[in-house]
Amino acid sequence: MKSLTKEKMLEAFKALDEALGSTTRLIIGGGGAMILAHHFRLGTADVDGIAVGVDPAEFDSCVKKVAKKLSLPGDWLNPYYSTFTHVLPQDYGSRLLLVCEFSKLKVLALSKEDLLIMKCFAGRQKDILHAKALIKQGANLKLVEGQLEWLKERRIPGTDNAMTFLDDILDQV
Repeated sequence: MKSLTKEKMLEAFKALDEALGSTTRLIIGGGGAMILAHHFRLGTADVDGIAVGVDPAEFDSCVKKVAKKLSLPGDWLNPYYSTFTHVLPQDYGSRLLLVCEFSKLKVLALSKEDLLIMKCFAGRQKDILHAKALIKQGANLKLVEGQLEWLKERRIPGTDNAMTFLDDILDQV
């Protein structure tokens, strides 16, 4: 599968807007957010997004219609990262960035800080370069480290690994 470019993602969001029957907010993370909101030059195979304000089955149907129309994989837009949103600060919504807006669809992206927190928890090889780039672009490390400390105090699984990942990255930057 070829990487989704900024242009292809925006084309897909426009088509999704046309397919939707109701007003929907889409909160994106991962590579899609890094490309569209933070202007990173990288490729992504899919867009990690959580739809708000729409029936999940209806939304999935619209996503699949767009996939067929634009020759994209059926999961070009998927909610897989939603299983990790519990590690985000409660006020992450106040830092969301508007990516694009159509008549029914409004696409918002996670901030650099919230992306960095999620990258620390994912801890994959590809997340190393992404985390370094977010830090170099000025992610608020005080916010990130504070959230990791808060999660550690609550014994959230994976926090120790996330903190080690961040420490290793900071040693390299």
